Amino acid sequence: MDSMKWLFPNVTAPTWMDIAVAVALCVFGWLFQHFVLKKMITSSVAFLKRRQRNFQATVLAQFNNAIRYAFMSAVVVLSLSSLLKVFLFTHFATKNFVLSIMVFFAFKGVYDVLHYYTKKPLELHNDEEQNVLLPFFLRIGKVLIMILAMFTIASFWDFNLNGFLTGIGLTGVAIAFGIRDTLAHVFGGMSVALDNPFQIGDWIATEDQKIEGTIEDINLRSTLIQTGDKGLVYVPNSYLVNRPIYNLSKREKRKCELYLFVAAENEEEKLRNALSAIHQQIYLHADTEKDMIHVYIDEFHHTSYRVLVRFYVASNDTAVMLAVKQDVLFAIRQIVNDDEIILAEQADDNC
Repeated sequence: MDSMKWLFPNVTAPTWMDIAVAVALCVFGWLFQHFVLKKMITSSVAFLKRRQRNFQATVLAQFNNAIRYAFMSAVVVLSLSSLLKVFLFTHFATKNFVLSIMVFFAFKGVYDVLHYYTKKPLELHNDEEQNVLLPFFLRIGKVLIMILAMFTIASFWDFNLNGFLTGIGLTGVAIAFGIRDTLAHVFGGMSVALDNPFQIGDWIATEDQKIEGTIEDINLRSTLIQTGDKGLVYVPNSYLVNRPIYNLSKREKRKCELYLFVAAENEEEKLRNALSAIHQQIYLHADTEKDMIHVYIDEFHHTSYRVLVRFYVASNDTAVMLAVKQDVLFAIRQIVNDDEIILAEQADDNC
């Protein structure tokens, strides 16, 4: 005990009774937090969920560990206070240490909440649509929480934050030159966040068609995209920022375009009747847009005409689009057979 005089000048040697009381406090505290406090938190979470307060329930559930750990830390400090006959919560030599522990667990609870929603960002929304970059902001929030916790705890110990920040600033400038590519990706991600061009689950494609797939996740440096062959590719954020992005999931309709080559020896009247019949069949289909249907001869070759057939399907579902296209192709074949239209091979020479 003499070795502790420098820290606690008035400390006295504990008796066996003091030791027993301290151990009993720790055991009682552990039993209370495990069987009472834990059950109280669990019951409160269930009550909030029954009241449809899912956000509050999730926050309380994520604070569960932080609250219990903070409680046990307080019990341990109280036990030591009883053992040493010194109230450590207010003692000048230990007050900052106890405050640091409590602040740590407070920030740990906030960090756990952010971490939970980083993994399940959709639960922050009342519908099925979410901001694809919400996990991006939540990850930044986690970093900021850690930095804020560090500075808050450092302030209890009179740490020279001005000198530290100055040093960090100078060091940061030097490091920035070495990691400028990584920083470009990070700031690229922030630019995407501000524009908010797509959601998680959206099907996107770059203008050069080198990247096409479904957005799976976005982090500080890159975006995770699942390609059409079910592969996963990590695309640097700066790559996406510097290229036009087509958000194919935002389309409300799909364009179908096909070409039909017919022999030039077909009579003009027969061709016009056949094209009108094709136009009529497309118009009568339940899933086609009625305001834009094109069925016209658009090219003339030496021995054939090229017929352009263009229409839109009132759905963004690929399966629906292909089904409609299939129906139209069958209808075209039937019209061609009924009107005895002579088909031709695809021509390579233009007139």
